Amino acid sequence: MCGLAGEFRKDATRADVVAVERMAATMCDRGPDGSGVWSNGPVALGHRRLKIIDLSAASGQPIVDSATGLSAVFNGCIYNYRELRAELSAKGHRFFSTGDSEVVVKAYAEWGLDFVDHLIGMFAVAITERDSGRLVLARDRLGIKPLYLAESSGVVRFASTLPALLAGGDVDTTIDSVALAHYLSFHSIVPPPRTILRGVRKLPPATVRVYEPDGRSHERVYWSPPFLRRAEHADWSEKDWQDALLESLTRAVRRRMVADVPVGVLLSGGLDSSLVVALLAGEGQRGLSTFSIGFDAVGGREGDEFRYSDIVAKTFDTDHHQIRVAARDLVPPLEAAVAAMGEPMVSHDCVAFYLLSQEVSRHVKVVQSGQGADEILGGYHWYPPLARVDREQALDTYARAFFDRDAAGLARVLNPDWLAEGDPAREFVAAHLAAPGAQTAVDAGLRIDTQIMLTDDPVKRVDNMTMAHGLEARVPFLDHEFVELAAACPPELKLAQGGKGVLKEIGRRVLPHEVIDRPKGYFPVPGLTHLEGKLLDRVRDALSAPEARRRDLFRTDYVNALLDAPNAELTPLNGNKLWQLGLLEMWLQSHGID
Repeated sequence: MCGLAGEFRKDATRADVVAVERMAATMCDRGPDGSGVWSNGPVALGHRRLKIIDLSAASGQPIVDSATGLSAVFNGCIYNYRELRAELSAKGHRFFSTGDSEVVVKAYAEWGLDFVDHLIGMFAVAITERDSGRLVLARDRLGIKPLYLAESSGVVRFASTLPALLAGGDVDTTIDSVALAHYLSFHSIVPPPRTILRGVRKLPPATVRVYEPDGRSHERVYWSPPFLRRAEHADWSEKDWQDALLESLTRAVRRRMVADVPVGVLLSGGLDSSLVVALLAGEGQRGLSTFSIGFDAVGGREGDEFRYSDIVAKTFDTDHHQIRVAARDLVPPLEAAVAAMGEPMVSHDCVAFYLLSQEVSRHVKVVQSGQGADEILGGYHWYPPLARVDREQALDTYARAFFDRDAAGLARVLNPDWLAEGDPAREFVAAHLAAPGAQTAVDAGLRIDTQIMLTDDPVKRVDNMTMAHGLEARVPFLDHEFVELAAACPPELKLAQGGKGVLKEIGRRVLPHEVIDRPKGYFPVPGLTHLEGKLLDRVRDALSAPEARRRDLFRTDYVNALLDAPNAELTPLNGNKLWQLGLLEMWLQSHGID
């Protein structure tokens, strides 16, 4: 787990090493344990290292492999690197380190652009060929590791964070009006390749992109699981599905213990993270470090779920840590969390994850987390309505539950100069839901949430907030083999028992019933859903700042109405609409975008 950066000159001039150094320097939080820069003519690579596997200098980056003529920078973790190393050694490759980064390079040397098909893990990687001058960029199947790009006619720059690209300079920071429409409509999700800035794009998940020395580029999407019933599962019973998913999830949890440092768990007290703890205990882990966070209640809403996480910690005898945060402490960590965001994210979970990661990083460098189970196994409230409609009605049903605004709503919020043509979010979602490869409306909803929403909301949130403290987060529910199996599982098994029925039945085998038979919880930060006091003042300041007035994104009458009644207007997902606008301005101002 690290931060990478680089530049590729399409015009064959020398790469700007100083710019790459500036980019890499912004990511010292992601990689506090080491740094390096390498260049060769039109290519320069920079890296910040977090030591997790092979703690020696041999696994420092950039990787320069004279035997294969390849140089690379890598961010992530390859959980099957030991098996791949043995396979590649048998094919004649020789290794100078014992880490996973070199295995990625040797895999490319052996299999070329198909190397990604052999990798099990989370990764973003840039590989350059000495002999051809080609640059190859790749991102993992679920987009767990980010990769941003700023491209012009003569140069391509890339980095693990958007702010790193800004530090490189010469980036068009104009607001992208289509991305702005997505942000305000699709619950802050801006699907790839766009970002909120016109001059920055992101490589989509499961994508390999190749830049040739003459400037041409091409890419392929190497993975997309079908959400269809398979013939080989036709005679499976409900128990067969439970057994298969349990076996696959246990393997995913076991894989994510690969490290040369201790691995802990972020334990919310919900089914998903509790199941991770239970499965690790079943694999023989003793004295496992677990961490939970809670906040003061605000507006009558509770801010912790300690009663549940305590049950799990006691059952499995973990080394448990409770982290309590008073409401008056939220403004400084809010500022820090916004600064750590690669893109604006409205979820109040960001502050919780930021504070949790800050504390956890004092104890361990790697944690497993339960993110992804709701999207993979049908845990959200908008899936049951999809089960009652056919594919043609999926768009309206999904939009009613998930969209914050339609085109008319955007016209009430945005000044005319910032309105995009049509209704970009609705058009995007309509195309995704209607695409082949999903059998039912539920399958189509699960697919867009797995491939789009999950990547650009909870996964990005966890990556940004944990890496702000040099903490690596691993997500076993996003093991691609588990995702493939879950995608094939009949929707009725996933939606049973109010959602995640098949997972709840798995949980009954290993967890106390109190953790399973309980109302669905969220990572609660009441102070950010019920705006008042200093937090409300901070939002007001952001929306009235000189930069905000110059940008003039939002209609004054709309903003004033929200400020007069800050908690009156919520999204269908109970997000605060005033917070959504204020957060965007806070993010832009935090990153010096005028």
